[in-house]
Amino acid sequence: MLKTFINYIKNVRLEWFKITWPTRDAVVRATIMIFVFGGLIALFLFFIDSILNKLVGYIF
Repeated sequence: MLKTFINYIKNVRLEWFKITWPTRDAVVRATIMIFVFGGLIALFLFFIDSILNKLVGYIF
């Protein structure tokens, strides 16, 4: 049992060193893209909600 746990820890350590972390530039670029697309989706949903609200207002 202890031997399998030690092997597990060794394998975790080996896998940890295989990780390639993104560069700062890549993280900044991805963050900007998330904010831009999030804003675009928010605007799209706002316009759809406004249109549907007016349609329901005309019906009732």
